Amino acid sequence: MARRPGSTIPRYKRRRKGGSVIRRIVGWIVKLILALLIMSLLWVLAYRFVNPPITITMLGDVLAGRGAHKEWMAIDTIDRDMVRAAIAAEDGKFCSHHGFDFDAIEDAMKKNASGGRIRGGSTISQQTAKNAFLWQGGGYARKGAEAWFTFLIEHLWGKRRIMEVYLNLAETGIGTYGVNAGSQRYFGHDADAMSPTEAARIAAILPLPKKRGAVAPKGFTRRYGNTIASRIPIVGRDGLDSCVYAGTTAPVNKAPPAVIKKARPLPGQEYETAKALPPLEDAVQQERPAADPAVPSEEQAPAVENAPADPQQPTEQPKEPGNGA
Repeated sequence: MARRPGSTIPRYKRRRKGGSVIRRIVGWIVKLILALLIMSLLWVLAYRFVNPPITITMLGDVLAGRGAHKEWMAIDTIDRDMVRAAIAAEDGKFCSHHGFDFDAIEDAMKKNASGGRIRGGSTISQQTAKNAFLWQGGGYARKGAEAWFTFLIEHLWGKRRIMEVYLNLAETGIGTYGVNAGSQRYFGHDADAMSPTEAARIAAILPLPKKRGAVAPKGFTRRYGNTIASRIPIVGRDGLDSCVYAGTTAPVNKAPPAVIKKARPLPGQEYETAKALPPLEDAVQQERPAADPAVPSEEQAPAVENAPADPQQPTEQPKEPGNGA
């Protein structure tokens, strides 16, 4: 029996048709992952020197018609009590961990498993990564990306830059971002000079900025703000904010300026005129209708039948009825 002629293609150049498609798909996935990693690395490195112009959360507020008001302020200018209030409220181990507080995460998981209000164990670094690069909400995909960006900013930014970006991107009200814009909104002055109470109240609304207010807070927000205010001296005493000002001079504490509230316009004031009003007599005279020649005026009206012809002649008085009437 004659043998079939062999293939002229060398064995090492032959490809299996079944495995080529799978290898191509895997190759594209690997290339996509590498491209995303490189892009995220360059993105984080750029924000090390350039302030983020807008975030996904801000864009959502703009599209919803709420706007996005922000006033960037350097960490050298922000009042130190605001930095200490953020650490006291959100992350007491900010200067000692490397982006993740595993004890807080474990404690939050235990409390969430027991029921009640859902608690988070996110650090300031994790919240900064979420605010700057990702979107709000949960999900394993977002949590995984958050962990990656947290790792990057911890190694490419440092604690000082992380705190600066956090205090300028954190949502402090409806359509309001950053502690400087929040201080202007609630207290009428910049965040370069804040009292411990003002800093604590802004820190108290950070978890739920759309539902809490820093002006005359009540209930839990007021109690939580008072607790944060009492922790601010402890943060300073224990040096829990030392990493933010390492190698630099911390800003000097300044008293907040006296704010004079502007008079609110009265309803309908925009329709009033600055021209002086005419005298009341002229206004009444202008309101009177013009005399109609066909209708006699009160002076030209004919005399009433009972009126006397001669004004000097008295009218006949009626007689009192007598007994014989």
